[in-house]
Amino acid sequence: MEHMTSDSEFIFELERIGYNYAGNHSALKDVSMNVKAGNSVALLGANGSGKSTLLKIMNGLIFPSSGTIKAFGSALSEAGMELNRSEFARYFRRKVGMVFQDADSQLFSPVVWEEVAFAPLQLGLSSSETRNRVDDSLALLGITHLKDRSPQSLSEGEKRKVAIAAVLSSNPDVLLLDEPSSDLDPRTKVWLEEFLAELNRSGKTIVLATHDLELAADVTNRCLILNEEHIAAGNGPTGEMLANWELLLKSNLVHEHPHRHGNMIHTHPHAHED
Repeated sequence: MEHMTSDSEFIFELERIGYNYAGNHSALKDVSMNVKAGNSVALLGANGSGKSTLLKIMNGLIFPSSGTIKAFGSALSEAGMELNRSEFARYFRRKVGMVFQDADSQLFSPVVWEEVAFAPLQLGLSSSETRNRVDDSLALLGITHLKDRSPQSLSEGEKRKVAIAAVLSSNPDVLLLDEPSSDLDPRTKVWLEEFLAELNRSGKTIVLATHDLELAADVTNRCLILNEEHIAAGNGPTGEMLANWELLLKSNLVHEHPHRHGNMIHTHPHAHED
């Protein structure tokens, strides 16, 4: 389905998305957004706001309870993705890759090389092409020296790099990342910010779910803010959204911290630590 075309300028079009978990617990309410090809977008929200749920909907892992979502101009629906049988489902899985928050839940092969080779082999690539893809991905992430190691023996930062390499080996146009900076040491976090920015400059569309304001500021150009009522509280350029301290405060992305100066108490806004 590589010939598939669309009149839409958007990779994703979400219209009034709602999602309810078992027991009618709302995770998302009436959320609308579009993602243009080549953009880098942050889904910002405090823990429990619904941003990870929204990312899973965009990856076709779960489907809205209400509203509609299109990907590449076609409906992204349960029927269309069922068992990956449809032509659209195969096209979508080649174009979109996702890195999960918990790398351990994504890594299952006994050695790193096999982990990174899994996606190209599933796409039906030849052994030689798969070998090239794996070698290139490992080199890009700077983890060639880990190729014979067990993923479970690695540090959190190394696991995150392996998970990213495993997605990039299929060469997707769109990369979805769930809390990519969580549990990373400062050096690896700086590496991640620079790496994602470079991927975006190379033409990849990036969508990341996070409550890390620094990561959003350094990597993304668009931002959707979800509040604790699971509603889109803001949607626009990242700089504009992050400059709105009242919005960030109401969405529990920053807090006011009191300081005492003699007999006077002042409050100052602070971002939450990751």
